[in-house]
Amino acid sequence: MSSLKLSNKPGPIGIFDSGYGGLTILREIRQRLPRFDYMYLGDNARAPYGNRSFEIVYKFTLQAVKYLFEQGCHLVILACNTASAKALRTIQQHDLPVIAPDRRVLGVIRPTVEQLGTLSNNGNIGLFATQGTITSESYDMEIAKLFPDFKLTGVACPMWVPLIENNEADRPGADYFVKQEIDRLLEKSPEVDTVILGCTHYPILYKKIRHYLPDNIKIISQGQIVAESLADYLKRHPEIESKCSQNGTSTFLTTEQPEKFAEMATLFLGNDIKAHKITFD
Repeated sequence: MSSLKLSNKPGPIGIFDSGYGGLTILREIRQRLPRFDYMYLGDNARAPYGNRSFEIVYKFTLQAVKYLFEQGCHLVILACNTASAKALRTIQQHDLPVIAPDRRVLGVIRPTVEQLGTLSNNGNIGLFATQGTITSESYDMEIAKLFPDFKLTGVACPMWVPLIENNEADRPGADYFVKQEIDRLLEKSPEVDTVILGCTHYPILYKKIRHYLPDNIKIISQGQIVAESLADYLKRHPEIESKCSQNGTSTFLTTEQPEKFAEMATLFLGNDIKAHKITFD
């Protein structure tokens, strides 16, 4: 566990996701903090994580975090709700003190929940997410801590990620599955006034979600929130910021075919990228 080869030199900020969804987070972070270097790692070969067990998600996420540490990252963002839900707490409390006490791993759930107080008028919150995130009850726990009077209603959306990753998000077939899950949420909790898109893929479906949700319901998309939260974190932790290199570069790593990754990344980022393949032992 402690045999990582770590350098004290400044390095990129690591962004990890099970697949492509975290690119929606990276896009907003780069826009907010363009001066930093970023290293994005997508574990596409083993995606999706949404229905995997806690043990497997933790194991895969820890592998990725260690890899990014060895590439020079002093700070890693888990830009994946499933990884944040199933692995973040254990990595922060159990692993970091042993393998890299001076490095940090942050998630996307807490900064998202922190926004609810200013957005919701009646405390009725809806959550669209993967089955893994719903089952973990991570959003329930964070909301209970920060807003104990709020009520959360979660709906798992098993078809949304496959639709996006198969480039079907803009096609009419996607409407059926988007409307189906929105109807399920409103049937379970008609009073919902704010909805969290609790998977980083889902902003790709934003237009369809907005179309089928009643106009009075606010939508929380995580990219901007996480970007602002990161900017605030770096300001409050100059000792971490000083370890983040600042050349405005982005590196893309994938466990899948780099050509396929680059093609899909264009959909999420809006510009061409070059990706490199890595493998885990």
